[in-house]
Amino acid sequence: MAAAGAATSANGLATRVPCRIAEPSTSYSSAASRSQIRFGYSAWKSNRLVSGRGGSLNPRCSHGSENPMPSNEARSSMTLASSALEMLKTSAAERYTKEKSCIVVVGLNVHTAPVELREKFNIPEAQWPQAISELCALNHIEEAAVLSTCNRIEIYVQALSQSRGIKEVTEWMSKTSGVPESELRKRRFLLYDKDATRHLFEVASGLDSLVLGEGQILAQVKQVVKAGQGVTGFGRKIGGLFKNAITVGKRVRSETNIASGSVSVSSAAAELALMKLQEPSFSNARVLVIGAGKMGKLLIKHLIAKGCEKMVVVNRSEERVSAICEEFKNVEIIYKPFSEILSSAAEADVIFTSTASETPLFLKEQVRTLPPVRPKIGRRLFVDISVPRNVDSSVSDLETASVYDVDDLKEVVSANMEDRQQKAQEARVIIEDEVGKFEAWKDSQEAVPTIKKFRAYVERIRAAEVEKCLSKLGDNISKKEKQAIYDLSMGIVNRLLRGPMEHLRCDGRNGCSMNEILENMRALDRMFDLQTETSVLEEKIRSKVEKNSK
Repeated sequence: MAAAGAATSANGLATRVPCRIAEPSTSYSSAASRSQIRFGYSAWKSNRLVSGRGGSLNPRCSHGSENPMPSNEARSSMTLASSALEMLKTSAAERYTKEKSCIVVVGLNVHTAPVELREKFNIPEAQWPQAISELCALNHIEEAAVLSTCNRIEIYVQALSQSRGIKEVTEWMSKTSGVPESELRKRRFLLYDKDATRHLFEVASGLDSLVLGEGQILAQVKQVVKAGQGVTGFGRKIGGLFKNAITVGKRVRSETNIASGSVSVSSAAAELALMKLQEPSFSNARVLVIGAGKMGKLLIKHLIAKGCEKMVVVNRSEERVSAICEEFKNVEIIYKPFSEILSSAAEADVIFTSTASETPLFLKEQVRTLPPVRPKIGRRLFVDISVPRNVDSSVSDLETASVYDVDDLKEVVSANMEDRQQKAQEARVIIEDEVGKFEAWKDSQEAVPTIKKFRAYVERIRAAEVEKCLSKLGDNISKKEKQAIYDLSMGIVNRLLRGPMEHLRCDGRNGCSMNEILENMRALDRMFDLQTETSVLEEKIRSKVEKNSK
């Protein structure tokens, strides 16, 4: 299939023309709970799989004639029985639990979608801040972050409304990629709250990577935090989530052997090329590397480790190649500018590509004109670890070329998987501990509006009573005496507030639960008419809708 060309969407993000991929779909019901709808895409996540392909992921929902509408008589008989339930559903606690904002991740990765689809959603790192701003401009998105790598595109948001937030993110992804929503829904996965937290922690730890335990993903998660600095939409909760993910990734690697002996995408690419060449090393092959960024440098390092003593490196700037030459002085590394990419390819047997180009660097007609490789090599070998792909997929139709992309690396990384899975079990124990800590911190943030309003309410009373006291004492009171009265009032207020504040916070140490916090919030609301249970979310949503409608 020919790779799509680049275009520019109305919002400025790069887009690629969509292709149609005939694959079975996964349906779901929007009535499912936050943690119910998810895509179980690998064996070690099968314990969280709700349903297989082709059926509803919500086991409680029904379709078509399986659940016909009740008759008028049936409706009447149900009225009295349901009245109490309806009253419960409209209570303050039910409204708050149902409407409270949640963390959602909508994404595609190497486990759920092929590279020809993933590449259309790729967002270059330089455009992450713009993407965050666009997402947070949507009516029901409060915070956002983008994690876009060669193996995944994942959008993390703090949604003011779960269902509306998902709908808005899906529409945004479809608009910026040019892929129809129907096509996106077939391949996306959705995770909420605790499952979204766990997923990102697993990603940062290397447990969700194509190469189990690989370390580069942690650096990419760090880049998300770096790119979000100073961006309004990268807020307290999403920012806290990613910062915690970095801590978890470091802890997993320091306390387990998950990274020992594991391979990276770059090393897997080098190994795959050797497998296809049927050679023990690269000593007899003419090697060309296109791109000298982080992936390119890692690739060069692994090529050298596998016996490559001479290679040509094509890059836009010579400085990076010169730095690599300084690091590997015993290897002959020849720099060529991008203008000589085709002439360099004509003299190469094996070509590795790892650039951030949004359009293919090698098209079918260009490769067709290249001279044949040496008879011993057979076909010119392209190993493309870029997303979007640097080599047009139609090049593989030529009898003179073989093309492999990141999805083909599964052939290499499947080796020793059982041993690495055992190491991953140790990592999951750590992850579950860290998920609990983060969820406790996140839950405690729900009480912040109530705490602020309650303190403001008490402060108004304190200030008014101090003013009454000072007016009764007259003008003969000294500054020292005024300060003493002020300090006394503050001391009394702080002592009285200590108990209520402790019961509105949940830091994971005091054994409280979110239900207890909600009950305490309701109690304060009833006694002092704070009106914080749903008013904060309603105000946020209303203000965003009004702003966007202007």
